[in-house]
Amino acid sequence: MEVACDESGSDGENLTAGNTDVFAHASVRLPTEFAREQLREIRDRIRSPAEEYKANHLLREKHRAVLEWLLSESGPLYGHARVHLVEKAFLVVDRTADVLLGDPAAAVALFRHGRTTCTETEWREFLEAANRLLRVRVGEGPEGPVEGFFHTVDTLRRTYAGTPAADILTMLADERSRSRALFYRAEIEAGRIPLVPVLNPLLPAILRTAAHWSRGGRPVRLAHDRQNMLTPERIAWIEEAARREGIALAGLRLVVARDDARVQLADFLAGIARRLASDELNGHGDPALTALLRPYTGASAVWGDTDSWARLGPVRPVGSPERP
Repeated sequence: MEVACDESGSDGENLTAGNTDVFAHASVRLPTEFAREQLREIRDRIRSPAEEYKANHLLREKHRAVLEWLLSESGPLYGHARVHLVEKAFLVVDRTADVLLGDPAAAVALFRHGRTTCTETEWREFLEAANRLLRVRVGEGPEGPVEGFFHTVDTLRRTYAGTPAADILTMLADERSRSRALFYRAEIEAGRIPLVPVLNPLLPAILRTAAHWSRGGRPVRLAHDRQNMLTPERIAWIEEAARREGIALAGLRLVVARDDARVQLADFLAGIARRLASDELNGHGDPALTALLRPYTGASAVWGDTDSWARLGPVRPVGSPERP
């Protein structure tokens, strides 16, 4: 079985100052010829002169009927597609807790208490400091990102002393956490760059996609749109990680999206899902469209906002997301 994949919302490791607050990885399992027919159907319904259609064509209000058809039970994707969603702010908090504390439960508690206790500006400053600490960027020196992060943590825990958020921030301010942070940055400055950057959501998303489609032990092969992140070394890492986890991934190959109708449909779904999930996250979702998206999402999502996930997902993710 071969499944076609694409993503939307990739800003690399820049999770706090990028163009999007949600990352979506979509996968589609359809025969190639059937996928071509559906692309022709979409073109016939939209009738745009554009040579290449993208999710934005379907998200325009004048094409809402086409979007609703595509996601509906009578549409071509229903039962044959899946979307893995990542809330970028929560991913930053989760990876920070993992690197400095090794405690998934702390990430969930910090995310929920931190953003309700701190002001919006303070919480944004914390996320940016954490993003800078973990981002793989050589030349800043090991001390700069570390000192900036712990200065932010110390300021917040003093400001909100006695709150649940301060309790977790105090754990982060521990000397052991500072030592781990300094070691992490020193490794980067020394050129020992991790093969899988901790802040990049793509590779873990591919693993979760493979795990979904290979449930029951059925081997699955992935055809993925070309992406600079997917070097031969990282593809080898994905395949090895899948073997370690018992995921029946038979291989991953890169394709050109315009040459594969299935990947184009995955591109549509990823872009649509990212936009609809972002709207829900920011409190202005469309209930009808969110309900149409919901059958495509799964519990492996990396999502911390419980209110929006109650509308987006089948169940609330418990604890920290699965890691590579």
